[in-house]
Amino acid sequence: MKQETRDCQSCKGQFVIEPDDFAFYEKIKVPPPTWCPGCRLQRRLAFRNERFMYKTKSASSGKEIFSMYSPQAGVKTYENSAWFSDSWDAISFGHDYDVSRPFFVQLNELLHQVPLFALSVVNGENSDYSNNFTAFKNCYLAFNGNYSEDVAYAVGTSYAKNCIDCSYLDKAENCYECFWVNSCANCFYSTQCHSSFNLYFCKNCVGCNDCFGSVNLRNKKYVIFNKQYSKEEYEDFLRKFRSDSRNAISEMTARTRAHWLQYPMRYMEGLKNTNVSGEYIHNCKNVRDSYVLMDAENVRYSSYAEMGPIKDCYDYTVWGNGAEMVYESADCGLGVNNIRFGMELWPNVRNAEYSLFCQSSSDIFGCVGVKNKKFCILNKQYSEQEYRELREKIIAHMSEMPYTDARGIEYRYGEFYPPMFSFYAYNKTMAQENYPMKKSDALAAGYIWEDLQEKDYQPTRKGSELADDISGVSDAVVKDIFLCSSWGSDPARALGENCSKVFRIIPMELQFYRRFNIPVPTRCHNCRHFERTKQKQPMRLFDRSCKCAGDSSDGGAYVNISSHPHHQNGRCPNRFQTSYAPDRPEIVYCESCYNNEVA
Repeated sequence: MKQETRDCQSCKGQFVIEPDDFAFYEKIKVPPPTWCPGCRLQRRLAFRNERFMYKTKSASSGKEIFSMYSPQAGVKTYENSAWFSDSWDAISFGHDYDVSRPFFVQLNELLHQVPLFALSVVNGENSDYSNNFTAFKNCYLAFNGNYSEDVAYAVGTSYAKNCIDCSYLDKAENCYECFWVNSCANCFYSTQCHSSFNLYFCKNCVGCNDCFGSVNLRNKKYVIFNKQYSKEEYEDFLRKFRSDSRNAISEMTARTRAHWLQYPMRYMEGLKNTNVSGEYIHNCKNVRDSYVLMDAENVRYSSYAEMGPIKDCYDYTVWGNGAEMVYESADCGLGVNNIRFGMELWPNVRNAEYSLFCQSSSDIFGCVGVKNKKFCILNKQYSEQEYRELREKIIAHMSEMPYTDARGIEYRYGEFYPPMFSFYAYNKTMAQENYPMKKSDALAAGYIWEDLQEKDYQPTRKGSELADDISGVSDAVVKDIFLCSSWGSDPARALGENCSKVFRIIPMELQFYRRFNIPVPTRCHNCRHFERTKQKQPMRLFDRSCKCAGDSSDGGAYVNISSHPHHQNGRCPNRFQTSYAPDRPEIVYCESCYNNEVA
């Protein structure tokens, strides 16, 4: 088919559907989308509560449990031990399809009748205060990760050990306040570094060790602010640096951020890729318009899937780990195949449509919570022939009688779930983190909103009263409840950052701070997370040209260290898509020019 330009149902803007897109839709047997890629992603992210947990009562035992659903969500929640047991069967909630009402209305009713598991976890050990993980051990307030141990206040860690306050780590150990690092150890306040160790305040460094405040290094050691030193000189500098002082860390953070801006940035963060576009992409082939993706092939408009392999997916958000042929779905992984419009489907779910919280099942349509079943619709069991005939009738009926929301948007077969399906307040989801909205706008779009609730416990001390250096912190600090310094200085801003208002220092982290001579934080983990997300590039691509003008960057802010043979008439002709907006201060180079400049 030819390329087509269509109008988005949601934002009313135009978007393009390309021939390759049509080929995928035909392959997976779905109609083309009616929402633009950005609105589709925002809608999926509004169904992802990644980091917030609530105390609620189990509908099974009556015990107080931790859950990813607010008590106000109106859902029936079981503790995981009860949900995964054989004490109940989701088929008992099954009912016939009613042609007098829209499909989405009936599925939403079922969603509020069937019990849901409290937390999305697989094989956790001593990690009761974490969620959205596979195989965590001794982790605390760590989320969206795999096979990690002794990790706290982190997001997106895979094969990480003994790391605190980090985001998106893969094969990392002893790291603190790092973002997007891979195969690294003993790294602090660093971002986008790989196969390195003993780094402080470094960015885009690969194969390096014992470097400080540097950027764009390759296979270097004993470098300070991109200047080579001897081992003795480097160690003397490190001894004099007050790594134990909060004020010294703050001053050095500002200094290094300014230093990084003096050097060119590669137009995208990625390693070992072939034919890709997007941001934070590693070991991928034929991946376009995607974000935070690893070990994927033939994928487009997908995000936050850091665990491969992933193959032949469109509009897929979160997880991976053997996912194939997935479309317009989120939180699905562990061997899923041929999934359309799915939520929380794992493991080994196949041939599923409009199904949620199902396990080890196949050929299901509009099901909730079924386990080890086949040929079910709205949780009712059918023969294979009955299933296939009724499935076709429902798909036709979804076009004849679509669900229409308050904004007049129609939901036929081929659409992801309407906002009313989300149990999560918009401001507590990944959508708010990537597509921030005001309360009034979120409510107008059909989402729910959660105002900050006062904690039951009161602070015993202010975070701002904590000693500047770690040596001034006693063992008794673990007994106190601290008022977050963000709340104390600017409550309105803290509210927008989902500040938890109070926080504690746990023994595990105190031991870590002392071991690595790190000052104790004065802000809650939510505010620290929010600050770290500022390093993350936006989920939007811009068409730009390379800023290399020959001997220097455009404007002369950076002088090139080598010649670039691909240039024409002294200027780089390359254009690309990048997440760096045109008004950003960074010097953005194409792949070729950047590779010529890394030292």
